[in-house]
Amino acid sequence: MKENIESEKSGINSEARKKFILDTACSLFLKNGYGRTTMSAIAEMVGGSKSTLWKYFPSKEILFESVIHHAVSIFHVDLIAALDGNLSTDTDLIKFCQIFIRKISGIDAITLHRIVIGESSQFPELGRIFYAHAWGLIHKILTGYISGQMNGGALRKGDPAKAAGMLLGLCEGGHHKRVLWGIEPYTDAIATEEAASVVEQFMRAYSSVSICRAKL
Repeated sequence: MKENIESEKSGINSEARKKFILDTACSLFLKNGYGRTTMSAIAEMVGGSKSTLWKYFPSKEILFESVIHHAVSIFHVDLIAALDGNLSTDTDLIKFCQIFIRKISGIDAITLHRIVIGESSQFPELGRIFYAHAWGLIHKILTGYISGQMNGGALRKGDPAKAAGMLLGLCEGGHHKRVLWGIEPYTDAIATEEAASVVEQFMRAYSSVSICRAKL
């Protein structure tokens, strides 16, 4: 579907046009990969001139970075909300891990992950962008929470960044990895069970007291 993004004729405001460009670019990146997606093709799909597209995004790299940021922004809000601190540490972390595993194992996330892995040798900027706006920011969110729990005595003292990396690694190493490799399809039931198991292992390493496995 095409939509003219030239404001005077369409009446669409600047932010709406920008979002439409991002959504269109995302669909083309997911379909064709980064290398085979051109700014000309994106301009043709959105129905405006290339000069309009370049006005919003001066390069394909900047556009790709904006697509990643746009795609994960709501995800980050959900992750922050899961770590609200009103429940026990293990319950907060289980909620976090459920959301994390579910999101990174979705069809679009898996496709994007494969694109970044497959094309980073040719386009090194992909890895930098993906790390900064996806894994790196999620790691920062989790590190902040774990640091607070360590300072409050709920978790034993240690390096919160290393602890966060350990937890994210456990989340990525099971069901998600098998989905990424095409070994099995994603299911909420497996993700939910795995989130509880991952946090149980994590709490054995970092709990300052004996904490039983949280029940959902």
